[in-house]
Amino acid sequence: MSTSEEKFFEQLAGVREGEERIDADVSPAAEPEAEAELAKATVAPAARAKAAAKKAGGTKLASEENGSEGQLTIDVYQTPTEIVVESAVAGVKPDDLDISVSSDSVTIRGARHREREVREEDYFFQECYWGRFSRSVILPEEVNAEHASVDFKDGILSLHLPKLNRQKAKKLKVKVE
Repeated sequence: MSTSEEKFFEQLAGVREGEERIDADVSPAAEPEAEAELAKATVAPAARAKAAAKKAGGTKLASEENGSEGQLTIDVYQTPTEIVVESAVAGVKPDDLDISVSSDSVTIRGARHREREVREEDYFFQECYWGRFSRSVILPEEVNAEHASVDFKDGILSLHLPKLNRQKAKKLKVKVE
C-alpha cells in the first residue's frame, strides 16, 4: 500500500498524524471476544437504559421519566390543491393521537403502548419504538387549517391540508365619480 493510501485509511480510522496505529488482534482465538464486544456496543441505548433501570429496581426507562419522546417519521408531499402529510403509526389507537394544524405548521403527538410486558433478557432484537412520540414540521406553503382533514387506515395516518390560494398582489381599477 502506498503512503498516500495508508494516510487516507488512517484518517478514515481517526488516527492523527504522529500517533501510532494499533492493529487489532484478529487471530481466530480473539474472534469470539471481538464479536461479544461488538454485540455489546450495538445494543440499543434504550435497551441498555431499560436494563439498567430494571437492575436498579425501576421499571420505567430513563427517557420516560425525563419526558423525552421519540420522533415520528413522516412523508410530506403536494398535489395541485393540497399538502399531504403521511406517517405509519401502526399500533397506535386513534384516541392516542393529538394533531395540531396552523396555517404554516403541523404537530403530531401520540403514544404507542405495548400490549404485554417482555423481559429484557428475552429479546433477540428490540428496534420498535414504544412510548410517547411527536413530530412538528413547518410547511413549505400556507394551508387552510380550518378545512384540514385526517384519515387513519391500515396503520397509516394521512393529513390533507388544502393550500391557500392567496394572490400576492391585486390590481385595483380606479373608478371615476
